[in-house]
Amino acid sequence: MEQVFQAPDCVWRQALLAATKGDLPHAPEGVISLGAVFRLALTVDEGRHASTKHAYPLRSNFLRSRVDAWIDRVSLARSAYETLRANANGENENAPKKRLQALGAELKHAQEDLTAFFDECEACLIVGTYLASEHASCADYLVFALAHGLARSKICGKDLLEKRPGLCRWLSTISASCGTVKSAFGVDEAYLSSTLGSLEGGKDWCVEAPKPPAKPKKEQQQGKKKDKKDKKGGQSNFASLAALSSVSAAQADDEPAADKKPAADKKPAGDKKPAGKEKPAAAAAGGAKAEEEEDPVKKAKKDRKKAEKEAKKAKMLAKKAKREAEEAAKKAKGASGGKSKKEKKAEEAAAKKRKQLEEEEATLRFLDSQPKGSKKKIDEVKIQSYSPRIVEHSWYAWWEKEGFFTANNKHTKGKTFTIVIPPPNVTGTLHLGHALTDSIEDTIVRWKRMSGYEALWVPGTDHAGIATQTVVEKKLMREKGLTRHDLGREKFLEEVHAFARDKKSTILNQIRRLGSSVDWTRERFTMDDDLQLAVKEAFCRMFEKGLIYRDARLVNWCCHLNTALSDIEVDYIDVPGRTMLSVPGHDDQVEFGCITSFAYPLEDGSGEIVVATTRIETMLGDTAVAVHPKDPRYTHLHGKFLKHPVNGRRIPIITDAILVDMEFGTGAVKITPAHDPNDFATGQRHNLEFINVFDDNGLLNGNGTGQFEGMKRFVARTKIVEFLQEKGLFRGKADNEMRLGLCSRSKDVIEPMLKPQWWVNCKEMGADAVNVVRNGELKIVPKDYEKTWFFWMENIRDWCISRQLWWGHRIPAFYVQVEGDEEGGIPGRNSEKKDRWVVGRTEEEAMANAKAKFPGKEIKLIQDEDVLDTWFSSGLFPFSSFKWPRETDDLKAFFPTQLLETGHDILFFWVARMVMMSRCLMGVLPFKEVFLHAMVRDAHGRKMSKSLGNVIDPLDVIRGITLEGLHKTLMGGNLDPKEVEKAKEGQKQDYPEGIEECGTDALRFALVAYTSQGRDVNLDVKRVVGYRHWCNKLFNALRYAMMNLGEAYVAPDEIRPQDLSLSCKWILSRLNQAIASTVKAMDEYQFTQATTAIYAFWQYDLCDVFIELVKPVMASGSDAEKKATRDTLWACLEVGLRLLHPFMPFLTEELWQRLPKNADYAKEFPSITIAPYPKCAEEFVDQSLVDRMAYSGVVVNKIRSLRATYGLVSNKQQPDVFLLCEPESKAKLDGLESYVATLSVSGSVRCVTDAKEIPEGCGVAPVDSGVVAYVVLTGLVDPEGEIKRLEKKLKECEAGRQKLEKRMSLPEYAKTPDKFKAEDNEKIANFKSEEANLAQAVDGFRAMLAKPKEQKQQQAEKGGKPEPKPSKEEAAPEPKAAESEEAPRPRAESSGFLKVGEKMVMKGDVKKKSTGFFSLTSQARTLVLTDAPRLLYMEGTETRGEFGRVLSCTMKSDSAFVIKSDQKERIIETPDAKAWTEAIAKHYKL
Repeated sequence: MEQVFQAPDCVWRQALLAATKGDLPHAPEGVISLGAVFRLALTVDEGRHASTKHAYPLRSNFLRSRVDAWIDRVSLARSAYETLRANANGENENAPKKRLQALGAELKHAQEDLTAFFDECEACLIVGTYLASEHASCADYLVFALAHGLARSKICGKDLLEKRPGLCRWLSTISASCGTVKSAFGVDEAYLSSTLGSLEGGKDWCVEAPKPPAKPKKEQQQGKKKDKKDKKGGQSNFASLAALSSVSAAQADDEPAADKKPAADKKPAGDKKPAGKEKPAAAAAGGAKAEEEEDPVKKAKKDRKKAEKEAKKAKMLAKKAKREAEEAAKKAKGASGGKSKKEKKAEEAAAKKRKQLEEEEATLRFLDSQPKGSKKKIDEVKIQSYSPRIVEHSWYAWWEKEGFFTANNKHTKGKTFTIVIPPPNVTGTLHLGHALTDSIEDTIVRWKRMSGYEALWVPGTDHAGIATQTVVEKKLMREKGLTRHDLGREKFLEEVHAFARDKKSTILNQIRRLGSSVDWTRERFTMDDDLQLAVKEAFCRMFEKGLIYRDARLVNWCCHLNTALSDIEVDYIDVPGRTMLSVPGHDDQVEFGCITSFAYPLEDGSGEIVVATTRIETMLGDTAVAVHPKDPRYTHLHGKFLKHPVNGRRIPIITDAILVDMEFGTGAVKITPAHDPNDFATGQRHNLEFINVFDDNGLLNGNGTGQFEGMKRFVARTKIVEFLQEKGLFRGKADNEMRLGLCSRSKDVIEPMLKPQWWVNCKEMGADAVNVVRNGELKIVPKDYEKTWFFWMENIRDWCISRQLWWGHRIPAFYVQVEGDEEGGIPGRNSEKKDRWVVGRTEEEAMANAKAKFPGKEIKLIQDEDVLDTWFSSGLFPFSSFKWPRETDDLKAFFPTQLLETGHDILFFWVARMVMMSRCLMGVLPFKEVFLHAMVRDAHGRKMSKSLGNVIDPLDVIRGITLEGLHKTLMGGNLDPKEVEKAKEGQKQDYPEGIEECGTDALRFALVAYTSQGRDVNLDVKRVVGYRHWCNKLFNALRYAMMNLGEAYVAPDEIRPQDLSLSCKWILSRLNQAIASTVKAMDEYQFTQATTAIYAFWQYDLCDVFIELVKPVMASGSDAEKKATRDTLWACLEVGLRLLHPFMPFLTEELWQRLPKNADYAKEFPSITIAPYPKCAEEFVDQSLVDRMAYSGVVVNKIRSLRATYGLVSNKQQPDVFLLCEPESKAKLDGLESYVATLSVSGSVRCVTDAKEIPEGCGVAPVDSGVVAYVVLTGLVDPEGEIKRLEKKLKECEAGRQKLEKRMSLPEYAKTPDKFKAEDNEKIANFKSEEANLAQAVDGFRAMLAKPKEQKQQQAEKGGKPEPKPSKEEAAPEPKAAESEEAPRPRAESSGFLKVGEKMVMKGDVKKKSTGFFSLTSQARTLVLTDAPRLLYMEGTETRGEFGRVLSCTMKSDSAFVIKSDQKERIIETPDAKAWTEAIAKHYKL
């Protein structure tokens, strides 16, 4: 694999955890099911195209790691289960039984998981050849990984596969795609071959269950029946995990199955017991017998292993003692005043950090000293690395001052784009959910503005009636000990206005810090005078149309806040059964989740009817008992009456087939019309009396409540039960699952109450809202939410718009009191008369309407104390923002708007009401499209909640914050002290080190990149930190470009494709493809795709490839090549920054301003915010070249992988590479060899078609069927080791081919479809081609080994010594022309290794240790230093190696020194370390 997955807590993991809950609801915490992994793999189209080379390894590696983790977990659980089971079978009383049971349950879950996994695979293979598509892909790769792991770990038997014919067929055909899987995922051929061998061979795959150790007779007898049953039923090996024996996993892996004996025949590893304990006689006898019969050969082998183990242990102890001595010496040195290397390094890093911070602070002080709104002086701001504080400084104030965001209602652009912000509530500060909304909307608005639209984004805030009033009331009580009634309405409203102004200022500053390009000249607040005028106008117009009316209906009443609530302000909890809950205003907890039965006696005393209720206190308001008309049990009672036991009220027995279910309970239902929605409808159908028994505070009033008058409703609940028991009418209680509604603000239990309120008739408006979506006038994105829209609007109920609050838009309705009329009723009470209400935009208009209604009478007006629901004023926001009802220029130019972007959670509560009110009052839709983004959750998928401590201020992510700072954000709010402590714990777990400074750009890009349609956003702050590092990469890329462009660089007026090199043509093709992909994704609101396209261009194409290809040109290219490359680089940066700007406004402005630009261009577009958005130039798109470069990228990855295999990790090691190509593949790579060499860190790359042109001693790696890479390894690797590795691989390849040929030779193979036959033939050809390549590589390494021996033999025959041949990097400089013709002469004292005129300075025996790629070894050597200078090490008379350019030579200790060259590092152990160090330093002039 070319990449390694490094983010285990990413969104994929959360998706898998969520899916696992559905698969295995009882699985342990954190466990991920194989089925979840498999289903995610099916959605991953990875490895099929070379162009996806940058994307596929990441998720595939992640999924592969989940499979490996599953196998490891099951293997560990099995091993632990075996050990504990062995202890339990050995009658060990200390065996942890609970742990044994837990492990058994875990293995059972694993069995169910694996079985379900294979069933899913089987289902996918019913109609398809492969699991996910027409080609082998990620899913096939994962099943291979699982199969190989199961085979290796011996977890299950092949019986699971034999029962599934689809999987068997898949195993026989998947071999044809080995090449595809291998090339796509970098899998070794041996891996696939061993997997196929394990599955088809049977022995390694189908393993017999280990037998249990000897048991007592009683246990043996009890187990006989179960053993017979298992044999008869053909129990699978996986199922037998529940009865595993004490045979360890190590024994199962080391010994062949055929050689295994029952545990009773072997001596237990731990048969010795402490003194005082007797071991069972049977076990002792068995152990003695095993000892007597032990094989002498096995005993000798065991003794040898034991001796080796003890020697190894002694060696480790010696090393440990030495290490401890060295550490003690270091500590002693530190105590005496010296500092360790690590401490010095830490101090240097800290000093560097301090210096950087000091420079940043100085720069910030300079920027702060500049006039606010002035353009940042780029030339005077010198920063060496990316700093969000400096980069983001000054730009927004300049943008705002220059009016770049101010829309012109007299524009001539021809196209307008308008959007209004979902106004945040002034109850506090913005959280990450608001940041997501602003990031998405600003990205869209900036994109539209740059695309030539007159773009207007209207900012605003919402007064949030009930929410703000609740917060201010709590604040008053906490700070002053006052209630709103203590202050009075006017004084209280002054307090609320002051609070709202403060919070509004904070919110607007947050919007600025997020970079939102809103038009501040049009900022609105829903309590502004203009918007209050719009609210009054809307109410009066809708009242005049008959859409608003007054009626007494049931509402959601909060007794704690004394107000009606909308449905969105009610939270529901599930109560499974009897549960005690705390209720505001009650000292004791209250019981919920139970149903109470009691009897109503008949009026004539002839019997009773038993009814049941979950709210026994409401029986005081019962006005009927309903039975089903066809219920024979109550036919004789129809029309009779019951007697209320508390107040003696006559209660009629009515029949109702709609409400009553004969099969439920007693078949009789008590009716309380004033306190239950179903009973309310029943009461209307039967014209029953509506009796309200509660006042606004939840106390029992005097309407027939008897002795319970004045009690709290839940106190009365227990008292009424006691009363019924005394009267003999109580019939019992039972658990009853229920949903309980709570006020979202106070957490009080909602009480359905009959209240006279103002209502909006929504029937016709709802039907119209359905039609505009069905006929396409209004588009909802994602389309899935249309179903939600239709459900709500087709089942819409009339809307209660009254709120019993002081903060909000006071309802412009007035109650008329006629002088002398004593029966006029009281407004707001059930006694009021609906015909006494009049409305008016002003009190004068209302008085005129009242006089017209009551002519000739003395009247007085009382304005309604209530305010309107917040959603009423919010529903007008798209046009009230433009000062409707006045016909303003803004209203004409910018309404209707084009888009509404908001969260899907308020689709009905806000979006639907805007649509209905705009259609009603304006006659048009308020917008053409609705884009609904997902909810923001934390990294664990939890909803943002202050009590969980996961509500994060976006400014804390932008600026960074310590853990202590996060704790302080919890103070001063409305959290209970216990909730504060809980929230602190949550913060400690999620942010143990606080939050690192990320900057606005990183936060915005992360939020937008997360936005996938229809999915919630599980935001992990670590990912934001990752994008902050990416910002640094972009910053450094521009710094590098500026260095290469030079100070005198002039931006080109045009770039012609014919003047460019292939690399320049390719990067411009990729740039224009990225532009096309981004624009298409933005048009479709596919923000994840847009950010992916931009990120891929900058990261993978520009930084990883093109900038690397620029370096050789800048170093050695011609002037024309350099100019073309500079122009291309400038174009990529300038256009790429404009492409990125809507997502990262601050960084792109900073970098764009630093780029040199044409004077006219810079004058026309002084800021990137108003520069044109890039358009795809088709003339620069060369798909053929893109495909060729993508193919060369596959070759580069393979060469890099091969380098890593051989430990060539240094960029200074640049071996030559030969590519053995088929003609078609060679044509693809023609002209790209130098690019491949640069990107793969190779000396040179040659494409050849004849294997004879390839030198001996190469590493081999097939790229695909058309290309094989050969890396020249002469002098870089060990030939003997490579021969062994390649021969092993060759045998595996031959075995795979022979198996396939054997299968193809079977008679039934003739029935195989031609498609599969062709694939098999292709595979045979691939096998043979690879065998030939491997054989050639083996021959090359053998020739490499044989060549020195031949030279030695030739030298011996001539009477001389062989001369070493140094590697390419270590070779001495070539002699002058006069000396080159003279062959080197061996000298007598030099053993023949010196060159002409060279003298030996030092020679001595040493021990050499490697500290590089190779493992540590200790080998005897002779070190030789010559005056050339040259440094060699020899073994006997043969030179084994030579150091290249020596960079340093330092003392490690009195008996060792360290040599560092440009290729390696060696520790040399010798008593003469000091002399060697001085001599080497002298001759190399170090």
